[in-house]
Amino acid sequence: MPVPAVIAAAAENFRFNSRSLERLVEDLSPEEWLRRPAANMNHIAWIVGHMAWTRGRLLHYLGTEWPQPGLDLYARGVKLQEDSAYPSAEWLLGTWRESTSMLSSTLENATEDLLATPVAQGPPSADGKMSGIVNFMAMHETYHGGQISFLRCWLGHKGTMG
Repeated sequence: MPVPAVIAAAAENFRFNSRSLERLVEDLSPEEWLRRPAANMNHIAWIVGHMAWTRGRLLHYLGTEWPQPGLDLYARGVKLQEDSAYPSAEWLLGTWRESTSMLSSTLENATEDLLATPVAQGPPSADGKMSGIVNFMAMHETYHGGQISFLRCWLGHKGTMG
């Protein structure tokens, strides 16, 4: 079933972000995943985990449960932990890939009725409906991809967008 038009651009952004993230981190060392420019800034491991966690939240809003207890470490507002608290890059990427598959399937099966459901609380929604949450979450994810791109360059790697 094709993705409904009201979230088609968001679905494409999620696909693009899925491919981009793989390129952004493919040549990073385990140490680079945990480096950060300042003590109050997130590292790439946290950002990738947070992106997967927010996908889990979106799946939940859309009625698909994806239990990933290890992602609680990346919830909105959770303070950074010691580096040893974070799972490996391999675990994060495996979780990311799983979220990609789950989200793609869920978006393809989202109904117009579900997307038109009014929402009172939760993530921002420009249209006050579930469709607005999907669109916001795609933008949110792209924002965090930009942070990873910045950190990648800060670490001395070339950009991946040209």
